[in-house]
Amino acid sequence: MNSIVKKIAIYSMVGMLQLGFGASIVAASPFHHDQPPRQGYDRHDSERERHRIEQERRDRERAENERHEREMKRRPGESRKHWHERQKKEIERHKHEMERIRYEFEHHRR
Repeated sequence: MNSIVKKIAIYSMVGMLQLGFGASIVAASPFHHDQPPRQGYDRHDSERERHRIEQERRDRERAENERHEREMKRRPGESRKHWHERQKKEIERHKHEMERIRYEFEHHRR
């Protein structure tokens, strides 16, 4: 009976030592520390901001395309020669404007 009590006491102490070591390991673990609550939203906010910027770029491109379509149409009373000259200039202007819009938004994100 006396040896059983000694064994129970020894195993209890060994178990408590293991619990102590386990608790200190868990406390030192990087996964245990709570992260600031704002950190979880940073990625979501940056995605939302990127989506907003992308939407703004698409809106500006759409507005420029609509303006370009209106300018490419022949105006009442406009000669065919003048219309073709105006179209050439408008195509170049439109190309440069679209490049400028894309450039601005590419460099805005960085």
